[in-house]
Amino acid sequence: MSEAVETLDGWHVLHDFRRVDWDVWTAWTDRERRDALEAFQALWADWAAVDRARSGSFGAYQVVGHKADLLLLHFRPTLGELVDVKFRLDKTPMGRVLRPASSYLSIVELSKYLAQGDADPATNPYLKARLEPAVPDKQAVCFYPMSKRRQGADNWYMLDRETRARLMRSHGTIGRRYHDRVIQIISGSQGLDDWEWGVTLFADTALDFKKLVYEMRFDEASARYADFGPFYVGTRVDFGDVERLLAV
Repeated sequence: MSEAVETLDGWHVLHDFRRVDWDVWTAWTDRERRDALEAFQALWADWAAVDRARSGSFGAYQVVGHKADLLLLHFRPTLGELVDVKFRLDKTPMGRVLRPASSYLSIVELSKYLAQGDADPATNPYLKARLEPAVPDKQAVCFYPMSKRRQGADNWYMLDRETRARLMRSHGTIGRRYHDRVIQIISGSQGLDDWEWGVTLFADTALDFKKLVYEMRFDEASARYADFGPFYVGTRVDFGDVERLLAV
């Protein structure tokens, strides 16, 4: 049996994609809409407070295209805290308007393929920051799930550890060329969701996503051994932006 590689694991992640139910929203009175927004703003303030306290992190994005309208991105130390995040929103009046479009559950991880030196997050501030990340202050986000292929000769999990490490080093070389433009958070979802990893990219322009992902397609780790799910792209918003989005 091929040797599994241990991971360093951090915060739990919920990519909560929402779609505005305009039929419900426009049927409400002005007072009902105002009350709903006030309750949502209070909840948003709680999420922002968690972010400031560094006991989690939060970011919101307006999604481009038909797949969703909003992405509410949450990082928390425990699964129970993410459950609370979801149901607190669903129980507010805005839960009737911001309908679930999709979601993705995962846990921030770093592979030990390339680990060197002190790999203990408790004593390594760099690793701790990677495993308990603040949502980057970038204007654009791109999220997609992916899995490693398990088909015939192209079975990632039947490769020996040395081969996988070599392929991942090559893969990482491409990513490092974009380190000044694109921030990447990898989260593992084996046993948690329908794919094996979630990839979240942050940049100031969506063009950087296009160039990075295209270049990586030619790398053997992606070209031969990776399958990709749907891509979601959006721009960062604050609560005032959401109010303007919902204006009728």
